[in-house]
Amino acid sequence: MSRQWLVAEPSPAQWDAFVAAHPQGNLLQASPWGALKARFGWQYRRLVVADRAGAMVAGAQILFRRYYGLAFGYVPRGPLFAGDPAVDHLLLRALRRLGWQMAAVLIRLEPNVLHDAPDADALMAWLSRQRLPMAETIQPRSTILVDLRPDEAALFAACSKGHRADIRRAERLGVTVRVGSAADLPAFYAIMQATGARADFGIHSAEYYAAAWQLHQPRARLLIAELNGALVAAHLVFADARYGRYLYSGATTDGLRSGANHLLEWYALQWARELGCIGYDLWGIPDPLGQAAFATDESTRAALEQAAQHDPLIGVYRFKKGFGGRVARFVPAFDLVLLPPLYPLARRKLAG
Repeated sequence: MSRQWLVAEPSPAQWDAFVAAHPQGNLLQASPWGALKARFGWQYRRLVVADRAGAMVAGAQILFRRYYGLAFGYVPRGPLFAGDPAVDHLLLRALRRLGWQMAAVLIRLEPNVLHDAPDADALMAWLSRQRLPMAETIQPRSTILVDLRPDEAALFAACSKGHRADIRRAERLGVTVRVGSAADLPAFYAIMQATGARADFGIHSAEYYAAAWQLHQPRARLLIAELNGALVAAHLVFADARYGRYLYSGATTDGLRSGANHLLEWYALQWARELGCIGYDLWGIPDPLGQAAFATDESTRAALEQAAQHDPLIGVYRFKKGFGGRVARFVPAFDLVLLPPLYPLARRKLAG
């Protein structure tokens, strides 16, 4: 007898257990992330494909928001596919029906699959056969992943010589690190404001950071670096079942000069390792460097690396690369088009 499948909306606890067990599970697919986004203008829904006994094999957490009078759906670092074409086709059909109910123009899918993973080519080919056009990812497509499975000494040795020196220098100068609490969130926001103004990048509201920290407990950690009694740097980091995630950080000029950011990130790596994570995602580098890492033609690689030198994130890349990880790149996004006449306009709006 063939297996029968059902589409259902799971409870948060059921969903989080599924995400934690799924090989493609990611922080942005877990229920705390949906709850966070729901506080700041989004709606979320969750769908799973399960058998008659309730065993879930595929699913997605979908965020919906209205822009320019149009509704858009977004599946950050998902869906979580089964790898069974029949099951995954059923999930796409369910997403399509939900999108129509929400009057969405499209749902952007952003699979949490690295482009060099064994199943990446098959997944992209299958999505293309479903007539889903490729699109730009919303989350960073290229990143650096640090392997946390070696012991602490090997993890430190894998850092660059300069980073090891900066970590030791921060300790020698008297930089101390402590775990922050809710009482430290206003100071964290102040340092984010100063960093955003200095580096010319946008930041979230104070309420957003506070909600992100609170909703992800106990797998969110605010790390505070102090020098001579003053806060000089802070990192707000997260962990899902497999990876630590470096999302938000800021530093004063004294923090940058003293190496406080390097020391904080070293503490963050150790925290994620102690939680049992197999890796640490440093969350975003210039995409040309991700392309260059996998380019087979030497001239193409050189051109991409040269182009990356003008990217605003090139300094961030140098900081992240020094922790000894490997450059990784995700597969592209794919759009589940729901209202074809409006799709070209919607795609242009999402692009910028």
